[in-house]
Amino acid sequence: MLEVFIYIISVFLFVYLAYFVIMAFGVFRKREIKLKFKKNSFFAILVAARNEELVIGNLIDSLKRQNYPKDSYEIFVIVNNCTDNTKKVAKDAGATVIDCNEKVKSKGDVLKFAFEKLKNNKEIDAYVIFDADNIVHSEFLKKMNDILNSGYSVAQGFRDSKNVSDNWLSSSYTILYYIQSLFINRARFNLGKSSFLNGTGFMVKKEVIDKHGFNPVTLTEDIEFTAMCAVNDEKIAFVEDAITYDEQVVKFRDSLKQRKRWSFGTIQCLKHYGLSLVKKGIKDKKLECLDIVLFYFSIILQIISVFIPILTLIFLIFNSQKISFNFVFICICFTFAFYIIGVLFRMMIIKKCGKKIKDMLGGILWFDIFLFSWIPVSFLCLFKRDCSWDQIKHDRNIRAGDLEF
Repeated sequence: MLEVFIYIISVFLFVYLAYFVIMAFGVFRKREIKLKFKKNSFFAILVAARNEELVIGNLIDSLKRQNYPKDSYEIFVIVNNCTDNTKKVAKDAGATVIDCNEKVKSKGDVLKFAFEKLKNNKEIDAYVIFDADNIVHSEFLKKMNDILNSGYSVAQGFRDSKNVSDNWLSSSYTILYYIQSLFINRARFNLGKSSFLNGTGFMVKKEVIDKHGFNPVTLTEDIEFTAMCAVNDEKIAFVEDAITYDEQVVKFRDSLKQRKRWSFGTIQCLKHYGLSLVKKGIKDKKLECLDIVLFYFSIILQIISVFIPILTLIFLIFNSQKISFNFVFICICFTFAFYIIGVLFRMMIIKKCGKKIKDMLGGILWFDIFLFSWIPVSFLCLFKRDCSWDQIKHDRNIRAGDLEF
């Protein structure tokens, strides 16, 4: 019985992996975007900020350097429950401050509050969302305006890092975002499918929010809104030249907190939207809906994939099969081979993104530890009933001029 179970799960995991590998081949295709309109849209840039006085000024400075008409965008900083000088720094830097005095549990709640505040502002064509610790490429708004003029209503930019070489954790995060940008977002966009929103550096037309609403019920408002876009037939574009530089975590404990929130939020999304996405996908033959469900399942399958080797070992022991030295040696060789392949793959990705391998050696060598340390976090999240939003301190004082654009 155990043997049959192992075979069934192994086949399921293989098919699941094969699907994402096949979809990833879209990265090698090229897709040209044709402009349908010539208009400078007015952007409302939204930044949710809680105790971000050390970094908010640098973000606003990078936004004021945009290669885009200054009268065609406004920067709004939504301050909530701050105990530092975030509000003053944001005002002094030239942003419009919105005080969020309501009780909020997540960034999604803050954005919902901001959307309601700006609902009657007829000047706004689209919202752009950033995190307070970001630095934004000078061409960001111009590229997002181009994608709006091509007919898309929602778009995700390329997520890079401003502290990529701080340590192995920051470079591991960067590699993860490169993989998501290339093999999930770019691949799907090139295939004419919908990309995924990724936390920061994304754009959505105001009429989409006004029509469908924004009422997040999970801790991961980005992939939750990705599901809502699929249900409402809104395709998400990927704009590779619209780059956001994010501050990555450098402390392992903070990393575990952050990934706990991501895993718990993904499980929440599966519970709240899984069934409706499957129904919509089957009824309308809509791949985007099923694609998102499979993405949500990644947390559970990540855990299951670890148990397969354990169950196989138990099966061998209880069936009195001798585990020979040759068997152990072959397993070690296969493990080492997969590790080397992973290292080479990560080096290829870094070169593809135009970065220096020497700056990311820690992530290249220790990325597997980063992934494996995620598994117990995800496992615990399966049994948690609630998860709080823990703030991650941002203090890397990096300005736009310090980055190589």
